[in-house]
Amino acid sequence: MKKKTFLKAFFYLIILCVLSIYLSNYAIEKNAQEKVFSETTKVPKNKVGLVLGTSKHLRDGRINLYYKYRLEAAIQLFKSNKIEFIVISGDNSTKSYDEPTNFKEDLIKAGIPKNKIYLDYAGFRTLDSVVRIKEIFGQTSVTIISQEFHIERAIYLAEHFNIKTIGFNAKDISGKYGLKVKLREYLARVKVFVDIIFKVEPKFLGKKIEIE
Repeated sequence: MKKKTFLKAFFYLIILCVLSIYLSNYAIEKNAQEKVFSETTKVPKNKVGLVLGTSKHLRDGRINLYYKYRLEAAIQLFKSNKIEFIVISGDNSTKSYDEPTNFKEDLIKAGIPKNKIYLDYAGFRTLDSVVRIKEIFGQTSVTIISQEFHIERAIYLAEHFNIKTIGFNAKDISGKYGLKVKLREYLARVKVFVDIIFKVEPKFLGKKIEIE
């Protein structure tokens, strides 16, 4: 009897998990329709482009293609005069790990003026990044720069916090590594709604930074 009850509960749990993943994914994708762009000629102009950070290198030392393509997308958008400033929001939780500074250095090498780049060192999660762009950097309208699957989730979160948001796609990654990231994304989309329901806040806020 106990075994039957356990199996029944387990079955319902599986159904609940699958349903949660499906509904979360559907809501986030539908919400992002016509808000994500892949061509600079079609993307509306915005004052600020928000680059969502990631590590520059993989564990084996190779360049992280998610990093490379986000960097290229930010450069393309800026040089097409579709954004005036770039905010890089990433993880700088230790002295030896600094996502925003890596992006800044490579942007400057690509010819982006130093005074057009702002760093958010406390973008530990997508939620932190979108809340801080409003609360710390004072922006209520922004162009998010990342891969499409990431942008869709970021747009949903940003709009929940009353930020008008569009996205500019960085090139995506296929193959085994890309598949692994996309599988994790399904769980991250469920967590969006968990965070909203439980009113999760950024790990840090702090002093306001004026973009000018």
